[in-house]
Amino acid sequence: MAEIVIDHVTKTFGSFTAVDDIAMTFADGEVTCLLGPSGCGKTTLMRMLAGLETPTRGRVIFGGKDVTRLPPRKRNVGMVFQYPVMYPTLSVFENLELPMRYDRSVSKDERRRRVDEILDVLDIRHLARAYIEELDAGTRQKVAVGRAVVRQSEIVLFDEPTTNVEVNAKLQLIRAFKTVTSRLKQTIVYVTHDQTEAMTLADRIALMKSGRIVQYDRPQVLYGQPTTEFGGWFLGNPGMNFVPATVVNGQISAPILARPLNAPADLRGDKITVGIRPELVRMTGAPGEDSVPAKLVDQAIGIAGRYLTKARIGDTVVKVNTQGRPPARLGETIHLSVPRERLMLFQDGARIPAQFG
Repeated sequence: MAEIVIDHVTKTFGSFTAVDDIAMTFADGEVTCLLGPSGCGKTTLMRMLAGLETPTRGRVIFGGKDVTRLPPRKRNVGMVFQYPVMYPTLSVFENLELPMRYDRSVSKDERRRRVDEILDVLDIRHLARAYIEELDAGTRQKVAVGRAVVRQSEIVLFDEPTTNVEVNAKLQLIRAFKTVTSRLKQTIVYVTHDQTEAMTLADRIALMKSGRIVQYDRPQVLYGQPTTEFGGWFLGNPGMNFVPATVVNGQISAPILARPLNAPADLRGDKITVGIRPELVRMTGAPGEDSVPAKLVDQAIGIAGRYLTKARIGDTVVKVNTQGRPPARLGETIHLSVPRERLMLFQDGARIPAQFG
């Protein structure tokens, strides 16, 4: 077992709280992405898992063993940093082999077998005898990934390893990483601020904000069922629309709605927010059932056959992501409608359980 238990961990630096009472378990053999904006605490949490920082309060447990006070060298953890740490005077093969060279439990034949496997998985066998200084940044980072996993540590930590890699190499590195993790089944924690990386790589995502994990679930759940306005905004390109709404006599009214919604029976207060993903908003050139008139207020931007634009309903601006060009020009009237069953309600930043037909 190599599950990671974060037992009410807090880390403060003077009066600043970087990680705030996190209690979470990352499952054995899964890839967990710590995702969030800069300054949310994800790197500090990673450093505590690695042993580079000590919690102010709480415990870190690996596979049932309390490692809170153990130094990095005693945690049996592999790590890949933003900048690959390589030995330029050694070949790719020698760099990969190095972590096992002084481990008496691994024979010379076993070392060669493991290195050969990693070279094949990462598709760099042809570079086995090349020196690190001959490689581009993306390939160097591939070698760094290989070196972290070749020891077959129970846990491997990745600290934004694609940050300093150019776009094409980044895509290749993500594909290689996906192959490695699916083959070797180690417990992996991967820090990133890039939602595309997280959605592609993770078995589960821990979404962080202000030192806390606000939601921890499978990528499709975080995207389709955010528990906070922050989650709806942060995941998505662009993020979710949030439209102010009012509640009167058990009915919810909002500019995006042609007809009111029935409010949940336990709803408190008369001010809420209706959330809807931009790709779920329907845009037509003519009025339709349950549509509301709006004006196009932003030039449509086309990406891979989809067009992102904005429309205004009174004082409310709605982002729309359509398949095909908008049916009108800038400043002209179009009509918007939303699938009522896909609407979400939020109050004070948190989602309110509700279903609409």
